[in-house]
Amino acid sequence: MRSMNTSPTSSSRVENTPYPHPDLPRPVKQGLYDPRFEHDACGVGLVADIKGRRSHDIIDKGIEALVNLGHRGAAGADPETGDGAGVMVQMPHEFFAKEAVKLGVDLPDAGSYGVGTVFLPPGADDRTRCERIIEHTIRDEGCRFLGWRDVPVDPNAIGELARKYMPIIRQFFVGAPAANADAVPFEMRLYIVRRQIEKLVEGANLAQGGDFYVVTLSSNKVVYKGLLLARQLDHFYSDLSDEDFMSSFAMVHSRFSTNTLGEWKLAHPYRYVIHNGEINTLRGNINWMNARQEIFESPTLGSDIAKLIPIVASVQQSDTATFDNALELLLATGRTLPHAMMMMIPEAWAGHVPMDSAKKAFYEYHSALMEPWDGPALMIGTDGENVCAVLDRNGLRPCRFLVTRDDLLVMASETGVLEIPDEDILYKSRIHPGRMFLLDTVRGRIVPDEEIKAGLSAARPYRQWIEENTVTLDDLPQPESVPKPDFSTLSQRQAAFG
Repeated sequence: MRSMNTSPTSSSRVENTPYPHPDLPRPVKQGLYDPRFEHDACGVGLVADIKGRRSHDIIDKGIEALVNLGHRGAAGADPETGDGAGVMVQMPHEFFAKEAVKLGVDLPDAGSYGVGTVFLPPGADDRTRCERIIEHTIRDEGCRFLGWRDVPVDPNAIGELARKYMPIIRQFFVGAPAANADAVPFEMRLYIVRRQIEKLVEGANLAQGGDFYVVTLSSNKVVYKGLLLARQLDHFYSDLSDEDFMSSFAMVHSRFSTNTLGEWKLAHPYRYVIHNGEINTLRGNINWMNARQEIFESPTLGSDIAKLIPIVASVQQSDTATFDNALELLLATGRTLPHAMMMMIPEAWAGHVPMDSAKKAFYEYHSALMEPWDGPALMIGTDGENVCAVLDRNGLRPCRFLVTRDDLLVMASETGVLEIPDEDILYKSRIHPGRMFLLDTVRGRIVPDEEIKAGLSAARPYRQWIEENTVTLDDLPQPESVPKPDFSTLSQRQAAFG
């Protein structure tokens, strides 16, 4: 186990400070470059204990799988600077409880506090302003600010360009409101806190405001990521080597963006998902989300719903980050993880596709609420307890998995990310196009696609709702008069506009 520098004094950030961010803004549309056309193709992996037993061994196996997916990650002119790598795990309460004692922080029981990991501007003035915004917003939202922690990192473990653009990396602890003081669930309250922080920092017009990014703010999961190569992750973040850092699953990602400039905040995992592929319908998905958000209502949040808008962050971000924003909203409404994933990446169901009538009704009903987020996509997401994977309807991003006799699940973009003796393997399989996979760590079982969708489809009378509320064009009254085409005017306008 590595020694850790976790002193609460400012000296614990010494290693982070010698690398000021150069005054170089992210490129904007110019010449042949347009940020709308940025795409990526990456390596994703999941290692989990099916029974939900937490251990540090899962972390080690997850990092090993990530390293073996390293060939799916990219490097640039600096061969030691990666396109991005990271890991998402369940909240390692034992680890943070130990660290809190060192910091003099009175940490509540598991589930009663959240941990925020944040990338901060290197400049001292901008960094201090961001920290004050975080502290004040937490208190303004009725939560308790418990303290800061400097994440111990080793800049010598990463490439020169990664160091050059490296943010200050800190964590902060948030205590839940007093019992019965807030009708809003704690995880949703943290969602509101994060969106308020993001909007306030963006509105502060800081010189280095583009370096600010909330990696995660949650009571049940945490992400460690950066502009790294897969093999550098656990050397850069020594937390990952601590034996008290435990989880029942590790979601890992090695990023390869085909024409996207790498950034620390664009590394995966995001706050809920890892992704291999691209969302081809992104512009339309964003436009529809922006169009609908003004009529959002919530009996739980009331006027606080305005604090979440815009749902999709206005700052430039990737297609996966945008998907992550929308998924977060659906989970905050009370929908389950598989329910939200079925809404966003549905099977092919329209027309004459043979399908169970109840399942088709589910998809038809939800198509009136949200358009598909289409593209070659393998998406794996978690709510902190369940892990759900879904493959797009065309199946253009493979996902294979195996289960061992001692309940270890290994899932990845390819086989062989962990060396498992053949005699230990119970079975191997893959996710088929349009199908879903769910790991329920609470019940300790893998739930197959048919069971997931049959349960969700039967949960509400979707067919009845469609029949009672759908209005078709044939149902509309005939108009009294129909304007005739004005070909002369049309011809003039076509000529005028070439």
